[in-house]
Amino acid sequence: METVKNTVRDFLRSHISGTGFDDDEDIFASGYANSLFVMQLIYMVEREFGIAVADEDLEFENFQSINSITSFVLSKTAVSVG
Repeated sequence: METVKNTVRDFLRSHISGTGFDDDEDIFASGYANSLFVMQLIYMVEREFGIAVADEDLEFENFQSINSITSFVLSKTAVSVG
């Protein structure tokens, strides 16, 4: 779990410069990211974790925060492995 969280955190910090945010902070509501940025985020999730983000997964709730992205990745990898 921490590896996933660290990967997500590093990605966000590299793309959202000069800011610090909590793991539960909504990056969209806080103005750190927008709907176009979510496409980059989805691409990173697919590439880094080897999962496919399906149409039904395209909910802001899955990508709002470091913790929500981590939970989403873990749920998808659990399905892939199981």
